Amino acid sequence: MVEVSLFRYVRVNASELFYLFVESQGKPLEDPLLVYLVGGPGCSALTGFFFQVGPLIFNTTDYLGGLPELLYNPYSWTKTASIIFIDYPVSTGYSYATRSEGYHMTDTASAKLVHQFLRKWLIDHPKFTKIPFFVASDTYAGIITPIVAKEIFDGNEAGLQPHINLKGFVSGSPHTDTALEHNSRVPLAYRLALISRSLYESAKNSCKGNYVDVDPSNAPCLEDLEKINQCITQINKENILDPKCVRLSPNSNNEEQSRRFLKANSQRFPVLSSKIQDYWCQNFEYVLVDVWANDERVRDALHVRRGTVTTWYTCNSFLQEVLYTYNVFTAVDYYQNLTRKGLQILIYSGDHDMVVPYISTEKWINSLNITVDTDWRPWFVQGQVAGYTVKYSNYGFRLTFATLKGAGHSPSQYTPRWCYNMFERWIHYYPL
Repeated sequence: MVEVSLFRYVRVNASELFYLFVESQGKPLEDPLLVYLVGGPGCSALTGFFFQVGPLIFNTTDYLGGLPELLYNPYSWTKTASIIFIDYPVSTGYSYATRSEGYHMTDTASAKLVHQFLRKWLIDHPKFTKIPFFVASDTYAGIITPIVAKEIFDGNEAGLQPHINLKGFVSGSPHTDTALEHNSRVPLAYRLALISRSLYESAKNSCKGNYVDVDPSNAPCLEDLEKINQCITQINKENILDPKCVRLSPNSNNEEQSRRFLKANSQRFPVLSSKIQDYWCQNFEYVLVDVWANDERVRDALHVRRGTVTTWYTCNSFLQEVLYTYNVFTAVDYYQNLTRKGLQILIYSGDHDMVVPYISTEKWINSLNITVDTDWRPWFVQGQVAGYTVKYSNYGFRLTFATLKGAGHSPSQYTPRWCYNMFERWIHYYPL
């Protein structure tokens, strides 16, 4: 039985932050509590709720128009944890500000906002204060997550109440270091057989491993990069196995390609009243969530305050391009400081994701200089290889890195069963 227990607002300064809360379907007063942070920035919590780890999904097979039908997600993480899905920062989803200054946000300010939200939420829900707490995140929120952890630790040490029983965090395809991720795309293209060995070796030699902001006078490097671009420009960077498609959304406010990484809106597309079958690009669910989230009956049921948010967007490109200031370009230092804390961390990546390549994630993890406990090995679900994993430790600090075979950006959307198995084992301290 799935019960969305709460859908309300928490006020933080000038921000009114909308959230959905789902209690664990197991033992809600014993199972861990998570806050789930979706990427973007500015992508709604409903994308995490419906498309990633939440308890409900849309029936895309039998849609005949009107309000979409909801189905149970058998791989929801709420089977074993309680989850808060939060629309952050302001201008995301149903969240809004009561003063104009509340609409302007940065990476560090977003982390502080989430931290303040959590303290206030726990004041209203004291029965969860003793339960193990974890931060969970996806894509761009990866750069926010360790900052949120730092804010929580600092707040606890300063005596802020209620105490947050932070035990760790889990992050999928986590944006962590901008330069490292960009420079890892060329090596990944070679590993995935998108460019030839000779072209890769030539680019590596001419560009000296730096494929971003190239010196305009370095003609050989620029020539190699142009050849590489010709090879990969028509590839879907979120998952190279998928067709390259325009994101469908009847209410998007920009025309962009990516799903939840920096720019996530797409062109307007009319909702078809006839039955839709075998949709090639497999993104019809983005049409359905727009229809669902903007339906007045749904908004009333969710207690969305009238007159606050005229149109719900999957992702708000105006926030991404105008209101938001990107002020953190690497979170590696935050991770380095957290290695002195007794935390349990799970980082997982789709091995066909070119937006945040798994090799860049592996590189920054190795830069932490923490001990390898368990060498790189396959991990299995029902006897089949689901991906590969390596485990690190530093006294009380434990970090597990896992790949998902065939998955792309936001791995839980591509391999939900494997991701659920991975999460369930990890959150209950079992090895993958």
